[in-house]
Amino acid sequence: MGTKRATNSSEFQVSEFILLGFPGIHEFQIWLSLPMALLYIVALGANLLILITIYLEPNLHQPMYQFLGILAAVDIGLATTSMPKILAILWFDAKTISLPECFAQIYAIHTFMCMESGVFLCMAIDRYVAICYPLQYPSIVTEAFVIKATLSMLLRNGLLTIPVPVLAAQRQYCSRNEIDHCLCSNLGVISLACDDITVNRFYQLALAWLVVGSDMILVYASYALIIRSVLRLNSTEAASKALSTCSSHLILIMFYYTAIVILSVTHLAGTRVPLIPVLLNVMHIVIPPSLNPMVYALRTQELKVGFRKVFTLSEFVSRK
Repeated sequence: MGTKRATNSSEFQVSEFILLGFPGIHEFQIWLSLPMALLYIVALGANLLILITIYLEPNLHQPMYQFLGILAAVDIGLATTSMPKILAILWFDAKTISLPECFAQIYAIHTFMCMESGVFLCMAIDRYVAICYPLQYPSIVTEAFVIKATLSMLLRNGLLTIPVPVLAAQRQYCSRNEIDHCLCSNLGVISLACDDITVNRFYQLALAWLVVGSDMILVYASYALIIRSVLRLNSTEAASKALSTCSSHLILIMFYYTAIVILSVTHLAGTRVPLIPVLLNVMHIVIPPSLNPMVYALRTQELKVGFRKVFTLSEFVSRK
């Protein structure tokens, strides 16, 4: 009876949601804010440094580093979609969020996460062509290729994720408005709806398989072909050099997709242990953006040289 009345009238539609934070540990969650704030600062600082270094260093104006710069920009966007609000909840008890802001956050999170997956696919294709077809690489992976690949990823992810918040906004939220989470996750929000959410769940699943699932399959297929090509090389030194150029990508890609699989599995047990999927969800938004630049900084010699030049330039400017 209550559901029917809510469906036929906007009188019962809630005007805002309340983000409660981390379920089960509300009194202790302030301690989580310190490592999260540190990770967010590292993510912003390190990715900005990568963008500045690639922009200022002419030797890094290559497709491989241009994709890395795009990844850095996506990482900044991904971390910024959620971390300021999470820290505001933990530090200032700013738990309320309007429905439009919540649906906008859902869209931003989905878009940036799909963009990250798309950039990893572009980087995998770049390494596949560079190692398996080195002579054709300059003519295939050009600046135009980078622009087209980036625009296609933007269009694909920007358009395919629009139905997620649109479908969520069409639901009726007539009674509960408290979300046991510190960000607007799609499943967390639609679970509060009074009407049927089958279409929402189906599209969420379809989007995951269509975008992230297909990217993951293509990425691992690319690296399988790369490894097969490398193992056929007669020279151990050449094989080692070829693998070292893509080892950084492979480390980050394995971490990213493994985390997504674990997150998906733990959501199935969310009703029994709700803290785990919520914590993993937040960590998956803030850890990759802070981890990605560190791995590249430690394993890419050209980037290390670029960092040194940027720091030398900044010291020279400060002295003047």
